[in-house]
Amino acid sequence: MLPLFGDENRRKINLGGSSSVSTLSSITDQAKARRIERTEQKRRNDSATRIQAWWRAVSGIRAAKKIMRSSFEADIEGLTGLRCMVLIGVDQQLLGKWSQTIVANGEASLFAPSVGSNRSSWQVLIRQAFVLLLRATAASPKSVNAINHLKIMNMLLSPEVVTRHLGPTGRDAAGNILAYALKRRFYSLLSEAIRSIPTTEAKTSLSLPLLIPPATAAFSLFSTTSVAYADSLAALLENVLTIPLLPNRLPLPTLTHLSSHFPFSSFSLLSFSLDDCTVIDRIHLVANLVAFTPPRYAVLPAPALTAYLKLLTALFDSLPAEAFEEPSKRYASASAAATSGDVDSDDESRPVVSIVSSFTPTAPPTPLPDLDARTLKRLSTLVASAHISSLLTVTQKHSDATRSALFSMLLALEGVWPGKSSAILGAIVVGSGGASVIKELWRGSVRRANATNILREFQRSSEESEASIPSIIFLADLYTHALLTMGDDEFFGTSAHAGGSSSAPRNPMSLDELTVFSRLLLDVAFGLYQGPVDSEGDTNMSGTTGPRSVRFTWEEVREKVTRCLVAIHARDSRRPFTPPDHWLVSAQVDLRSFVEAALFEEQQISSNNSRAVTARQVARLAPRLGILHNIPFSIPFSTRVQVFRSFIFSDMMSRRTEEDQYSHRHGSRLHVIIRRENIAQDGFDRLKDLDLKSRIGITFIDKFGEEEAGIDGGGVFKEFFTSLCKEAFDTDRGLWLANKKNELYPNPHSYAVETHNLNWYRFIGRIIGKAMYEGILVDIAFAGFFLAKWLGKQSFLDDLASLDPDLYSGLIFLKHYAGNPEDLSLNFTVAVEDFGATKSVDLVPNGSNIAVTKENRLQYIYLVSHYRLSKQIKQQSEAFFEGLSEIIDHKWLKMFNQQELQILIGGTDNPVDLDDLQGNTQYGGIYDSNHGTIISFWRVVRSFDQEQRRALLRFVTSCSRPPLLGFKELVPNFAIRDAGADELRLPTSSTCVNLLKLPRYQSEKVLRTKLLQAITANAGFDLS
Repeated sequence: MLPLFGDENRRKINLGGSSSVSTLSSITDQAKARRIERTEQKRRNDSATRIQAWWRAVSGIRAAKKIMRSSFEADIEGLTGLRCMVLIGVDQQLLGKWSQTIVANGEASLFAPSVGSNRSSWQVLIRQAFVLLLRATAASPKSVNAINHLKIMNMLLSPEVVTRHLGPTGRDAAGNILAYALKRRFYSLLSEAIRSIPTTEAKTSLSLPLLIPPATAAFSLFSTTSVAYADSLAALLENVLTIPLLPNRLPLPTLTHLSSHFPFSSFSLLSFSLDDCTVIDRIHLVANLVAFTPPRYAVLPAPALTAYLKLLTALFDSLPAEAFEEPSKRYASASAAATSGDVDSDDESRPVVSIVSSFTPTAPPTPLPDLDARTLKRLSTLVASAHISSLLTVTQKHSDATRSALFSMLLALEGVWPGKSSAILGAIVVGSGGASVIKELWRGSVRRANATNILREFQRSSEESEASIPSIIFLADLYTHALLTMGDDEFFGTSAHAGGSSSAPRNPMSLDELTVFSRLLLDVAFGLYQGPVDSEGDTNMSGTTGPRSVRFTWEEVREKVTRCLVAIHARDSRRPFTPPDHWLVSAQVDLRSFVEAALFEEQQISSNNSRAVTARQVARLAPRLGILHNIPFSIPFSTRVQVFRSFIFSDMMSRRTEEDQYSHRHGSRLHVIIRRENIAQDGFDRLKDLDLKSRIGITFIDKFGEEEAGIDGGGVFKEFFTSLCKEAFDTDRGLWLANKKNELYPNPHSYAVETHNLNWYRFIGRIIGKAMYEGILVDIAFAGFFLAKWLGKQSFLDDLASLDPDLYSGLIFLKHYAGNPEDLSLNFTVAVEDFGATKSVDLVPNGSNIAVTKENRLQYIYLVSHYRLSKQIKQQSEAFFEGLSEIIDHKWLKMFNQQELQILIGGTDNPVDLDDLQGNTQYGGIYDSNHGTIISFWRVVRSFDQEQRRALLRFVTSCSRPPLLGFKELVPNFAIRDAGADELRLPTSSTCVNLLKLPRYQSEKVLRTKLLQAITANAGFDLS
């Protein structure tokens, strides 16, 4: 059936929905497109409207300027012309024409429009014109127009010129112009203009002479009490005196003008923030200040000089370390500090310390810009002896505040230029006022300092100590440097040196004062090594912060204090002047818990030895070890020996398991065959490559080639060891020399550094290490300066007395010589005798051409001492230390000083305690403590004097000195065994097992006679 109507217009509906969604999406897209089109059309219309408005404005301005230009041309010198020029703004052509006209017609034409009722308008317009001229000059300072601009600016700021034309109000009018300009970057624009002129063109520039007078105009226009005056002074320093090589840029007359008009006496008014100055700006500010100020030190008022010194201090403290150093030398001292293991380390020694792997190294320093050689030369005057001496002389007549500011400045200079620290301190020590400075620092503020307050400052809870901290640090630095070349006669004030002046320098601090000072340093150092401990057990000595009054971190403060403390303690160790227990902090610490904590810290560090670390880092991570390494004398010697033996025992235990596993497969110990007639050479050949920490069994071969009977239970090894040491340290072998006290040190002659002999030094070091490891006492005394090198410590002038008394006397004579040292014809060389021939060695490059003068004689004395005490035996010592450190961890030895180290090697020099010896003696055969012969023996021994008792000890144990911690520590114990009834027989001994073989004497008189005969005749070793 056909449809009634056509369906071509009927809406078609798809029940599936896909067509409907597509249609809806199309409608949405179309609507969005139309909206975007409308928005874009509106944006174009708005833009067109703005462009039209801008164009109308530009056209209007151009038309207005055209009209004003016409008016300007018609009245260039009049008020209308001035007004038109100001309204037009910075237009180089217009400004140039105006300034050219004014300059051509003279200064009268500049002030002509200011007459009558126009004066107020002229004053408003002229200050605006002044700023326009300044901006135009800054944009193009070398142009001809700039010269005319500057001439007009100088007219407007000259009180004489302005007053001549405006009358009594002229000065105020000029001040008003400058005040207006100051608020509109006056000094900044002047700086831009000066900097835009290359240094190579500066001397011939016509603009520079005209740029400087406006820079100093404020100080003649403003009252010193006004804010504008102080602001101008600050702006001058911040913008003009930060210009690189400013004195080199200026022609001489201009330089003279700046120098004569600079308000040096107003430094006390200075107040500005360094935050707006870059690092390089601060460096150039220092260089320029040093160029202009020193010649006026003598005439500066005390407040101005004090403010100047404080300004330098602030500048130094705001700069990175080594900012003044030559680029090739930068970071050298920082790198050395990072790798140094000791606050008093000897450059010739080697720190060997291990660290936990979690330690994070310090980030590298921020790179600094390279400085021009002329700037470096100018900065070098800061550390020149003449400059420092002049400051010391000038400030003597000023108040304590000025002197305190000087000391703070010198301390800050040390911090910013660590490479010149020695030069700074030396300039003070060498000068005639060196002793007075030390006295002044001590008596002025340090004597009143309180360690508790200083440590509170460390915890940031008190500001009471801020004033004393710089003085303490500087005094510690200065006195440490003074001790480098101070002999014991000078230190203890015993006498003036022969040949010197009757007023030869003495120790600037009395022994009583040093006692108080050293205790203050000890309390501060101990508190800083302990430090507050955080939740992880680490001290807060992070190295990133420090006292608010100095630039140094607390770690650096601690090191400076420690260095001085150690130097004073070294003198007290040689010749005690402090009361008993002066150096101990036993009351501040529980020794038992201290020892336990130290052992734990050592185990923690030793178990993670993947990274080398310095003493500073150990002190941070392990505070008890830090105390033991750096100020060990604060802990009783017996406690430190206990810690030392505990370290060794712990090391033995850690090796025991490995050795037991090895002995399962290879036997219980290492066996070595030694020919009795060739002990030293066989010992060297057989033991040089063995692990001497292992248990070693010795088998002797007699002169007939037969093995000697017996099993080495430790005693035979001791006998071998004793004989080996006797041969190895025999001075006839050529490896060792002895001083007048019969103390040994390496032979400095050239053949001693041959490869074979260095291997012997290495081997001997291992042997001494084995003795210390096993607790075997060696009857050998080493020279103090050589023992100091074991500890990585520096040897000083007074150590030279034990090596070469004649050279020491000569250097002391030179130090105190009242005449001109150049009359002695000395140079920086040292004479060395080798195989009968004398040769000259330079102490510094080209030393033979450098004369010893009054200024450099302390450096010469130090270098000669250092050469003889350290450099001559450098290779021999290093070989010895290399062997020693294979057995004994270097940081274990740092718990002792030289004297204590000698005791550790050979026993104590204390009298033989017979009660202790008798209480720790064992008996064998038929003997016991109640046997008649034993009773007689002890009665006889108690009648001996100390020399006889020592002889008995040497006879039985091979060492005349008692063990460190008493005879209970003697291994094996002292023993007496029955040797039969033959009373004609002398007593004998087996030193390898510390055994006395005593016949059964019936008479006490016979026992005494036979025993004395045996111990004084050195009866030999008995194998029976």
